[in-house]
Amino acid sequence: MSTSEESDRLAGAAVRHIPPASLARLTIYLRALSSMLGEGIDRVSSDELAEAAGVNSPKLRKDLSYLGSYGTRGVGYDVSYLSEQIAAALGLTRNWRVAIVGAGNLGRALAGYPGFGSRGFEVVALFDADQLVIGQEVGWLRVSSIEAMESVLERTGANMAVLSVPAEVAQDLCDRLVASGITSILSFAPVVLQVPDDVQVRKVDMATELQILAYHAQRAQVSNIASKARARLAT
Repeated sequence: MSTSEESDRLAGAAVRHIPPASLARLTIYLRALSSMLGEGIDRVSSDELAEAAGVNSPKLRKDLSYLGSYGTRGVGYDVSYLSEQIAAALGLTRNWRVAIVGAGNLGRALAGYPGFGSRGFEVVALFDADQLVIGQEVGWLRVSSIEAMESVLERTGANMAVLSVPAEVAQDLCDRLVASGITSILSFAPVVLQVPDDVQVRKVDMATELQILAYHAQRAQVSNIASKARARLAT
């Protein structure tokens, strides 16, 4: 396959519509495949990959069908090739340059996270409004003033942003990011952000996730109590 044909294939994979649930699982498959590559594994069956990802084989094959990849019966999947396909579908063949807005504990932790680089994300800017924080070094980054956000975004070529700020300032900062050309935003702010249709916002609400965990934990406890009660009645 020529270089241009390979580029066309990767671009085609990246623009296919993939259902949200399948998209989330593709990230898990890619992590499992990356581990296999690190262990020197060249081929993997659907059963083996499904087990590594914690799903069943039919679901995995359905998810991978959105990439046009079905493997070879009796042979399985080429680990390296499948990794490339999934990375292309997730947009990871592009150069993602991330700006983090908010240099509090969470923002600093994200800025220093070593796993971003291996997944195609480079943190290029870190902002804060606190004069005592501005100018401090976090890893190799120096915290920039929020007042200079637009110029720093342009200088660094940032094309993705993370908002780690209080709710009351999140919308204003989001508007400034969008006006600067940022169309992909991950928000940890506990507020629903209003953005144009062409801007993608993913909201991470830790309190909501903990509430969902509490619900499932409660169900498990009730089910366990009921099972013990039935066992006592049976005896």
